[in-house]
Amino acid sequence: MNLKIEPLLTLFARILLSLIFILSGFGKIGDWSGTTKYMASKGMVAIPFFLAMAILCELGGGLSVLFGYKARFGALVLICFLVPVSLIFHNFWSFSGMEQRMQMIHFLKNLAIMGGLLLVARRGTGMPST
Repeated sequence: MNLKIEPLLTLFARILLSLIFILSGFGKIGDWSGTTKYMASKGMVAIPFFLAMAILCELGGGLSVLFGYKARFGALVLICFLVPVSLIFHNFWSFSGMEQRMQMIHFLKNLAIMGGLLLVARRGTGMPST
């Protein structure tokens, strides 16, 4: 690969990987009551605590990966966050038909994101970081 473009591609990859978490974290803040209702519909307990922790994980981990500051740790936090989220909120095995396919896509999307995060956790952020 062209060594001049590699740092830019690495930065662009981190932006794309972190964007979903940062936007989701701010979205949860902006729609706290809607998010609590959704969590309750999935049988969650201690919702205010878990919602605050979700926001902390998404914003903290997402910003960490984005800026490259403690990005390996931030990536591991996001992986640990995605495991229960995928199992609780995208349990495709409990559905049938189109809903099952949609939940499976979300579940597999989360697995793909975890793969990208594992790369960050293993290799670090590359050159352009703060």
